[in-house]
Amino acid sequence: MTAPIHLAVALDGAGWHPAAWREESARPTELLSPRYWIDQVRTAQDGLLDLVTLEDSLTLRHGTTPDHPRTDTPAGHLDATLIASRVAPATSSIGIIPTAVVTHTEPFHLSKAIATLDYVSTGRAGVRLRVSGRDDEARLIGRREIGDNPLDDLLAEAGDYAEVLRRLWDSWEDDAEIRDVATGRFVDRDKLHYIDFEGRFFSVRGPSITPRPPQGQPVIAALAHRDEVYRFAGRAADLTFITPRDAEDTRDIVGRIGAARDAAGRDEDGHVFVDLAVFLGATDAAAAARKERLDDLAEAEFTSDSEIFVGTAAGLADRIGELVGPHTGASGVRLRPGAIPDDLESITRDLVPELQRRTLFRTEYAESTLRERLGLSRPANRYAQAGAR
Repeated sequence: MTAPIHLAVALDGAGWHPAAWREESARPTELLSPRYWIDQVRTAQDGLLDLVTLEDSLTLRHGTTPDHPRTDTPAGHLDATLIASRVAPATSSIGIIPTAVVTHTEPFHLSKAIATLDYVSTGRAGVRLRVSGRDDEARLIGRREIGDNPLDDLLAEAGDYAEVLRRLWDSWEDDAEIRDVATGRFVDRDKLHYIDFEGRFFSVRGPSITPRPPQGQPVIAALAHRDEVYRFAGRAADLTFITPRDAEDTRDIVGRIGAARDAAGRDEDGHVFVDLAVFLGATDAAAAARKERLDDLAEAEFTSDSEIFVGTAAGLADRIGELVGPHTGASGVRLRPGAIPDDLESITRDLVPELQRRTLFRTEYAESTLRERLGLSRPANRYAQAGAR
């Protein structure tokens, strides 16, 4: 592999291992503090990473439920979008993508929250759309029942949701704000547009109450594990995270997502990142021993929907080379640190220099927005184009 890769980190509490909070280096008393999250994102930025994602859900973490509470894990968590808005002004270069459960939220509200994040971050925002098919999560909101709703329906709703987001971001033309003190005109009303979206799941007139974001449209991401979600990602996402078994599986999944993009008539190529949960050490044995210690503390072996890598930074660079590049079609990797800060620091301190030595990763930030970093063009405003005809 010779092409440079994209590198992201998925941040989740004290780390993805449920016992990570018990490590000597962990900061369990600070998990709900702004300083903790700023420090982790700054660490990722120090490593020149493309972006961080912030996990979120409507459930307690690590298998904890009100009926079956676990007392040995940090089950509670903060709202990812609000964390992102707090972290963004404390950072300068790294992309920030919070997760949002779209099954139980309104696209109008999320559109202005992510547009605001794009302003606060000066063009580094995105959002990962997540669906929820669980009755217990629906009961938390109390506005709908999931019942036998098939995944196809939930994904169709999420597809409409993504379309509404993009239309609302476009509902202000880029130069809609005049700000002319002499004439007293702040806004050109002719450059604000109703989106008049009428679909199976939403009826949204618009326009947004937030001017068009700096990126035009912040990056939309999705995590995909199966065919239905690959199709959704191809239709709706700019960036897709996948969990393949090997290089051949990666090629197959990238091809399926690409076919869905083509079928949807999307001209610009999207990105596909491979997810890996990682436990790193100075030697393979040291990494394995650390993970084994965490497993013993949790009284269960760590499992994940993604591949679990245990070893050295050099070994991880080898594995990334096997899964990412022109030979598979995947353009990047998203790493899930088993324990924070240890594995996050190993990524930035050890893995990044190893990738740089192989000329596979940047040595500085050159782009100002997340879309630019991912090689995605700034979308033209659909309503400005329509008005020009």
